Amino acid sequence: MIEIERKFLVKSMDFLEQATEKAVMRQGYLTKDPERTVRIRIKNQQSFITIKGKSSASGMSRFEWEKEIKHEDGIQLLALALPVVIEKTRYFVPHNQLIFEVDVFSGVHQGLILAEVELSSETEVVDLPSWIGNEITGDQNYYNAVLANKKS
Repeated sequence: MIEIERKFLVKSMDFLEQATEKAVMRQGYLTKDPERTVRIRIKNQQSFITIKGKSSASGMSRFEWEKEIKHEDGIQLLALALPVVIEKTRYFVPHNQLIFEVDVFSGVHQGLILAEVELSSETEVVDLPSWIGNEITGDQNYYNAVLANKKS
């Protein structure tokens, strides 16, 4: 239940050629507590509730628990979310035995493109694709929960 990931800005749309799958997502946050987040995500026609703990000092690791819920419940809970509901399309891009998840934001965050990759350890070496830009792992300005409190 510990998620380990690195996060990056994306500098070009070249990843689209390599994407094998995509999902349209809407997600909102039910709490502003800095020690934990409670997220409702609608991914295509499925709904999930997720609880995440505070990030480690490196920003790479944190507790994550996620459970699928009834889609109707997800829609109702999303209506209770903080001011900004995150809207994005996530592309799944395989690269050297890892899957990069690239989020192309729409709505109030139109133009923002972020990539993350889940790892088995904080010391795992990652060969980065050419379309990856600056690393932003641990930069709270790019946490979705923070973006949910900003209108741009």
